Amino acid sequence: MDIKVVARNKKAFHDYHILDRFEAGIELIGSEVKSLREGKANLKESYVIVKDGEAFLLSMHIGAYSHTGYSGHEPLRKRRLLLHKKEIQKLYIRITQKGHTIVPLNIYFNEKGKAKVEIALVKGKRQYAKKEVIKERDIKRDTEREMSRRR
Repeated sequence: MDIKVVARNKKAFHDYHILDRFEAGIELIGSEVKSLREGKANLKESYVIVKDGEAFLLSMHIGAYSHTGYSGHEPLRKRRLLLHKKEIQKLYIRITQKGHTIVPLNIYFNEKGKAKVEIALVKGKRQYAKKEVIKERDIKRDTEREMSRRR
């Protein structure tokens, strides 16, 4: 079985410098897992907090399962992340530094069929850094185009 990516947070790569990555399990209820299998997830504007020795994922939207009745799940509820205690402590120490935060990058199903979230410790980019990345990408694209024409 292959890894099935459900949702990506493309905006995180644009807005932040990725410093460190972690893989975390996620505590879900049945209808949420079924919705994820249908691909109904959105990671935009979501983030992770560390509180009382536990990590929680906030503002991640999981849409309603198509075959659920009246008792579905709340789409934007707070979800607990399953990490080792040392990983949580490391994250807590790092996010107390100014400008650091934790954001989810991907949500996916691993080879065993378990829902996992790839989270990253990030530092915000300045506006000029974002423009510089776009400029470099445009220059690279233009040079590739010229090289292909000359061949």
